[in-house]
Amino acid sequence: MSVTPIVVAQRAAPAGVERVALLALPGSVYLFAAFAVPLALLLVTSVMSDGLFTLAGYARFLADPFSWTVIGNTLRIAGLATLICLLAGYPAAFALARAPGALQAALLTALILPLSVGVVVKAFSWTILLRSDGIVNRSLLAIGLVDTPVRLLFTETGLVLGAVNIFLPFMVLPIFAVVKLIDPRLLDAAATLGASPLHRFVRVTLPMTMPGVIAGIAFVFSMSVSMYVIPTLLMGDRFKTLSILVARSFLFMRDRSLGSTVSVVLLVIAVAVVVASALLARRWQRNS
Repeated sequence: MSVTPIVVAQRAAPAGVERVALLALPGSVYLFAAFAVPLALLLVTSVMSDGLFTLAGYARFLADPFSWTVIGNTLRIAGLATLICLLAGYPAAFALARAPGALQAALLTALILPLSVGVVVKAFSWTILLRSDGIVNRSLLAIGLVDTPVRLLFTETGLVLGAVNIFLPFMVLPIFAVVKLIDPRLLDAAATLGASPLHRFVRVTLPMTMPGVIAGIAFVFSMSVSMYVIPTLLMGDRFKTLSILVARSFLFMRDRSLGSTVSVVLLVIAVAVVVASALLARRWQRNS
């Protein structure tokens, strides 16, 4: 009597797996056709010249000091935007998770609703805010912090501010999802055992929220490193990043080889960040 359910389960398991595979087939086909094939063609273009396999494009790109300047600009802006998003988003996620029901719903709406607005619209709005007669300079002049308007538009400061504003929800939401699962009584228990607030944060709060922090960093950095519209509108053509160099190579210079090479370099950086964050999160969970 006890063997029959096991046999039935073993026979039903392959059918369930096949059913799941069939359900995933349409999405898999779409992802393969829309993403995998174009990326494969891009990779082939970057290593082919006159029908022959060659890495000369990568050699030329990496041997040019200007290329390293562009890579440095890209990584610096992405790193600053990610760091500021983390510093601002970490306490915001706790405030959001600990807010009462109605207030939490309102805060979530305020956080998620801007995501429905296009990046172009938000970037243009920052050009209005940061110009010499914009609301930021008017506010600084009104409270007496500056005597003359400060140049914010077409500066790295303005670019980082715009990127943080656009990508901050992608840092807050993963941390919020993790904090929401933490029992507040754990901190109370640590306090009754004599742990100081700093000790409670370092030994209890931070380790438990680290998966959300890693996910948020991966989201924000991977999007910041490949942003195109934001630096184009807030910095202009004189500030080069990898994404801007890709666009100029294809649209203006008509150099498919250079555009493909830079695209692959940018893709490698973004994928490396995502893979490293996934491995780090898995290792952290295993050690925990």
